[in-house]
Amino acid sequence: MPLAAALICLVVGISDGDTLTARCPTRDPTHPYSQVKVRLAEIDAPESGQPFGRRSKEHLSDLCYRVEATLRPTTTDRYGRTVARVECRGQDANLEQVKAGLAWAYTKYQTDSQFPRAELVARKARVGLWADANPVAPWDFRHQPQPQTADSDGCITGPKGGRYRLLPNGRKQYGC
Repeated sequence: MPLAAALICLVVGISDGDTLTARCPTRDPTHPYSQVKVRLAEIDAPESGQPFGRRSKEHLSDLCYRVEATLRPTTTDRYGRTVARVECRGQDANLEQVKAGLAWAYTKYQTDSQFPRAELVARKARVGLWADANPVAPWDFRHQPQPQTADSDGCITGPKGGRYRLLPNGRKQYGC
């Protein structure tokens, strides 16, 4: 997808509060549409295992799911996702997530000063995740060690569903 061109696409999936899947037209008559994974620019939403993670996803879904969206790509991230500003129902979905207190302004990649201002307003109003006494930013949450608890067979389920046992030497034995 060319990064400079705005596209009108149908939103066909919401992964979390800052990632969606869109069905976008192509210029190839044999494959008239392609699915594009889109990371909303300027924001970072709570992970699914965090407080407000599910609510953030629901809010983005209410705004964009099964709706035509205007995508304004800015770059491609290290996972191959298109990073874009997304407009649904005439609203800037990226900014709406921050205003609702369901995403942080991602200052590490900030190019638009509206986002930190909107976050400050949401914080002061204690809306969404800002109602929590100690909200943990997603970039901090992702680097916290996750607890590893074994089931009755001594098997641990990893973050992607793989099952393994920890051997006495600290190595993982897969295939529980």
